[in-house]
Amino acid sequence: MSYKFYYWPGIQGRGEFVRLALEQAGADYADVARGSGGVDAMRAFLDGESDGALPYAPPFLQAGDLVVAHAANILLFLGSRHDIAPQDEAGRLWAHQLQLTVTDFVQEIHDTHHPIANALYYEEQKDEAKRHTENFLSIRVPKFLTYFERAIARNPAKSGTLIGDAPTYPDLSLFQLVTGLRFAFPKAMARVEPGYPKVSAVHDRVAALPNIAAYLASDRRIPFNEHGVFRHYPELDA
Repeated sequence: MSYKFYYWPGIQGRGEFVRLALEQAGADYADVARGSGGVDAMRAFLDGESDGALPYAPPFLQAGDLVVAHAANILLFLGSRHDIAPQDEAGRLWAHQLQLTVTDFVQEIHDTHHPIANALYYEEQKDEAKRHTENFLSIRVPKFLTYFERAIARNPAKSGTLIGDAPTYPDLSLFQLVTGLRFAFPKAMARVEPGYPKVSAVHDRVAALPNIAAYLASDRRIPFNEHGVFRHYPELDA
């Protein structure tokens, strides 16, 4: 199966969770909006000019006549097809549950720099962002990381991953969370992350996977910047 993947071309954003899965799977895919005329093609889908289910927003994936939107939903679709998720129903649901928790965390990360409204620039809500981020770093980051640390510890396989004996797509997403938080909040993560050694170990294990390592070293990996979910504003990194 050859896939067409649609997401904004200049940012990692929510689409990066899908890119990591496609790369680890060794899937044949085109990152459509990064090619000539790709953004127009993506907008045509969003405007309902193409066949298939109507996406609300990127990311979405086209697999033949099938169109799947939302990062967690795409990963649910890809997981069992490419051996990056359990094959049994309970395992698939557990992987999806973990990914939905990642989705919640990503939204809270986004809200550190846009706590009032997406339509406002960061500079228009800096005071509110600072107050919001103080709470996020002191309460919400430890709460989420504690959850993932416990989930790794409770894996019956005792493999140091979230599910089973080998990394699955929630492990790839946990890698992205840690990498993004280190970029956005280097001071805070230097202080907080040592308390979550199992989470850090998952990050390191995923980074060393041959397909992921090759991707991270390639120009397919878009650098972090101040336009995506993970943004580094020094004034917020307390």
